Amino acid sequence: MEYNKVFLGLCTLLVIFGSHVSEARNPHQDFIDEHNKARAEVGVPPITWNDTVAAYAQKYADSKIETCEMVHSEGPYGENLAEGYGEMTGAQAVKFWVTEKANYDLASNKCVGDECGHYTQVVWRNSVHLGCASAKCKNGWVFVICNYDPPGNYQDERPY
Repeated sequence: MEYNKVFLGLCTLLVIFGSHVSEARNPHQDFIDEHNKARAEVGVPPITWNDTVAAYAQKYADSKIETCEMVHSEGPYGENLAEGYGEMTGAQAVKFWVTEKANYDLASNKCVGDECGHYTQVVWRNSVHLGCASAKCKNGWVFVICNYDPPGNYQDERPY
């Protein structure tokens, strides 16, 4: 994949969650499972956890504790952001990104009616490494970030 192509920026996603907490088998398994469920539905190989990508995500999430500002890191990876109030699991964030599937038209390779860039990054065939993190902000919100290596959402390329 050529990295000099125009990268389509992803918009941020704001979601509100209740206080229900779901225990994951390990700290990042819920992120992996939900990504791979969506990827399997469209025939894309599974994505795997990468500690380097995860460390980048955690450092960025930690930098948002004061403000919880929904701004992309502009780093070397593809990126999805979510923010929720109360307790939020990685699975919940990924499930909300995947709800954008209905807005993606494979035939035209475009979003229809609303955004779909979070979804297309989740299922981007060339993204093989995942790192996600969350941070509880001082205002009570939770900031969630997933980073993807290599990044996806390149103009005129199909996610799968």
